[in-house]
Amino acid sequence: MILCNGKFTKHAKGKKTDVKDSRWIQKLHSLGLLTSSFLPDETTETLRTYCRQRINLIHQSSAASRKMQKYLKFLNFRLDVVVKDVCGLTGLRIIEDICKGNLDPASLAEHRHYNCRKSKEEISKALHGNNREDFLFGLMQEFESYQFFQKQIKACDRKIQKFVNTALKKTPKKLKLKTNDKPYKRLNKNAVDIKNFNQVAYQYFNGVDLLAIEGVSHATILSLMSEIGPDGFSKFKTSKEFVSWLRLAPNNKISGGKVLSSRIPKGSNRLKIALRQAANAIGNLKDTDLSDFFRRIAYRKGRQAAVSATARKLGVIIWTMITKKVPYKPSREYLFLDQKRKLGIVNRIQKQITKFELSKENFEFVTG
Repeated sequence: MILCNGKFTKHAKGKKTDVKDSRWIQKLHSLGLLTSSFLPDETTETLRTYCRQRINLIHQSSAASRKMQKYLKFLNFRLDVVVKDVCGLTGLRIIEDICKGNLDPASLAEHRHYNCRKSKEEISKALHGNNREDFLFGLMQEFESYQFFQKQIKACDRKIQKFVNTALKKTPKKLKLKTNDKPYKRLNKNAVDIKNFNQVAYQYFNGVDLLAIEGVSHATILSLMSEIGPDGFSKFKTSKEFVSWLRLAPNNKISGGKVLSSRIPKGSNRLKIALRQAANAIGNLKDTDLSDFFRRIAYRKGRQAAVSATARKLGVIIWTMITKKVPYKPSREYLFLDQKRKLGIVNRIQKQITKFELSKENFEFVTG
């Protein structure tokens, strides 16, 4: 018994009936012409439910954020001009104070966070509103909705963390695995709130450090954990089958030795979207193997084709790392921002030593 996609069971010629369809499907299955769909294990399926619910809540939260920005414009509060993110620390404090009834621009500007680039005077100039009651009521409603969705997202994060920790405790060997810290991996406000997620992901994939790949973020790892799981990769015999299932491999149509089409098949899933987002982030990096590959493709075929090609390459790398238990080893190591700063200090010291021709003979060591 297999679960099969309906497009592989095209009915026979002639009048269509349920009996004829059943006989035709039975004949195809007996000849081995039907391929089964991917079905995750029970643990991955449960985690998938939690993560998809979390993504839906993020979409609803972003919709409430856009509506808040719309009502702020109607009220002539141009908070979006002076603040980079309306739902950041400064923006939320100002919106909360507006909903409480404070409409004084000077007192609202006092909520400025010290990291904000604009001064209090510039913020207060942008907060001279018309104070219409109907728009204030709409803003208050959307702000309450945004706060509610944020609470729901945090509840999902706690549930995901509890479920993952329970799954890891079933295999005590995984809990002993440790990897190096990655402070250079930035966290945005929509990242999953799991304590020490770097170690958790390393243990969940049985000692495979996927975060070592440049461009791969916490959201990418969470999508891999929830959409396919560590055991799901073994269901694909080769990396080509895996990227084909993701609909990232070209669908070559050849007739008479001539390639008629090599487009990527239509259709998308959440894992494909996550890999494409990671590929887009790789396109913004410099001096890495994957970013050089991205730029070569983008120069010839454009950025959209480069995103798809890099996402396919990421899929092959991830499948190889998990199935064959090999670490990620690019031909040249990528230096992140904090590593570049340390290297710059060392190079600067070495240049100073060379410039002033310093050596051990120039120093007198006094021991006491």
